Amino acid sequence: MDAAGFERLINQLRAFTPRHEIILEEVPAPQKLAMYSFAFSVDVSNGRTDDEEDELASGRFVLLHEPGGQDTWEGEFRCVSFVRADVDNAMQEDPSLPEFGWGWFLSALDAAGCTITAASGTVTRVSSASFGKLSPRNNESEIEIRASWTPVIADPSEIIKHISGWCTLIAEVAGLQEIPEGVAAINTSRAR
Repeated sequence: MDAAGFERLINQLRAFTPRHEIILEEVPAPQKLAMYSFAFSVDVSNGRTDDEEDELASGRFVLLHEPGGQDTWEGEFRCVSFVRADVDNAMQEDPSLPEFGWGWFLSALDAAGCTITAASGTVTRVSSASFGKLSPRNNESEIEIRASWTPVIADPSEIIKHISGWCTLIAEVAGLQEIPEGVAAINTSRAR
């Protein structure tokens, strides 16, 4: 794929519209990892339009493309992502949280019909306690899922399935309710 082909693909990615609580924003992509790259940042809110709107999760999705591929990728494209969300203290203390987090990642891509290879990543639990003048704040716990994978695709436009799967992951980690099958989400196209 040449520069013009990558730009056509990027235009398709820019047109992707997730559920309304997920706000995608194009951000500068890393320039030295591959010949071509594209990135979204994401913020997930509770979807309220009043003063009660809260950020539930955030993250980043980077698409890399190297014509001819890289040996470690096992393909010409590489998806690199980061997801962070608050979790309650009981969940943070569960010793199997990292395995669940990785399972959520794999299940989200599988549910979107994605085939992947060379997946790698980490799941991190972070717990913070506040002291001194910050002691009135509640203790905070977070989960971070960092993952990279090579999409197995017949056509570059199939990358959309991988972004869709990643949006499903961040929605799940944020604790958003699943949209029932056969029900269309009202979407106001909040992508920027």
